[in-house]
Amino acid sequence: MTETNIAETTPRVRGLITSLGQSILSLSFNFGGMLAGTLLAVYLGVFSLAPWTLALFPGILSVRGAIGGLFSGRLSTGLHLGTVKASYTKNTKDFYLLLRAVIVLSLVSGIMIGLGASMFGLFLWKTTVIDFIEILAVITATMGLSIVFVSPITIAVSALSFRRGLDPDVTVYPITSTVADIIVTACYIFSLNIFFTLAPFGYYLIGLLDFVFLLVVVYLLVKNVREENFVETIKEFLFTLVFVTFIVNVTGSFLVKVSEVIGNRPEIYVVYPALIDTVGDVGSIVGSTATTNLALGTVKPSFSSIKQHLTVLGGGWMASMTMFTLYFITASFMRRITTLDGLLKFAAQLLTTNILAVSAMVIIAYAVAIFTYRRGWDPDNFVIPIESSLADSITTISLLIALTVIV
Repeated sequence: MTETNIAETTPRVRGLITSLGQSILSLSFNFGGMLAGTLLAVYLGVFSLAPWTLALFPGILSVRGAIGGLFSGRLSTGLHLGTVKASYTKNTKDFYLLLRAVIVLSLVSGIMIGLGASMFGLFLWKTTVIDFIEILAVITATMGLSIVFVSPITIAVSALSFRRGLDPDVTVYPITSTVADIIVTACYIFSLNIFFTLAPFGYYLIGLLDFVFLLVVVYLLVKNVREENFVETIKEFLFTLVFVTFIVNVTGSFLVKVSEVIGNRPEIYVVYPALIDTVGDVGSIVGSTATTNLALGTVKPSFSSIKQHLTVLGGGWMASMTMFTLYFITASFMRRITTLDGLLKFAAQLLTTNILAVSAMVIIAYAVAIFTYRRGWDPDNFVIPIESSLADSITTISLLIALTVIV
């Protein structure tokens, strides 16, 4: 190898190592997804209280992830461009308009997912008017509670990452998406328990939470309706939301199918949130770095420029394989899988899921970034929201394929 080739290769290797290190750091938080999965497995009985409860779960995770993706993506790009400060207080006008838009979109998204679930439910479990009201009440309360906890954490992680010299495009969404999954799962289980087990008092309590959330959103709309950035963010995300609503209800339908296939295998429920987190996070790393580079003008808006992202792509994928291996080891230990046949089958199922899901998400995330940028839209309003929702569906479908083929 010539000195020139060595000189060209060395920065790429260093870039790959840096990307791998930061990706593993951020993806390591996906172990928290196993906590969300454990909550799902432990409180599985709650999801039998109504036919829609399990099918709605991926939708809530996805739409919360889409909003979190919008928030973290815009924060990351804003920190790079200087339009957002790495601070809680005395921040820029753009920051506060973004935060208000996220609060409004949380309610709108919850209502959209509820409507979508009810429409799908007409064919799957014969949704009634009572079911429709219950779905809207529970999902609105869940979204309202989650915004109180998730948004401050997203702001803190983005500011801390930027101050410590880390790339927020690589760290913020992977970390906060996992934390959000735990919080949203807990909020959903809490809302279901309150609504069903404390009836009729639970109906009024959930209704009160919904009413307060609605009042806050109406106030923010009235106060900011003339702000161009606020309105533009909501308009662009609503386009994404229509797509997300359809996708997440498909995911819910496939999760019901997965539950039928796996039968009594709690280890699948334990790793499920961690799997969708990790696949979505790899897509977010690729997509978020692409949107930042497009904004900075360091890459051309063409799909062929993905060659310049091979270090980021390779580091993210290698990190995801590492995490899937750790999920396999941890879940096997937790569920006491001791037979060689059981271990090999479980490992093969997770490996197959990773290969199918991650390869698809990398291509989709980069393609969405290029397409939206070419159309003159803000890619941050589309890339992570779309890829995170698709990641949930694609991971669920990939898992279903792996479970069906490898038996």
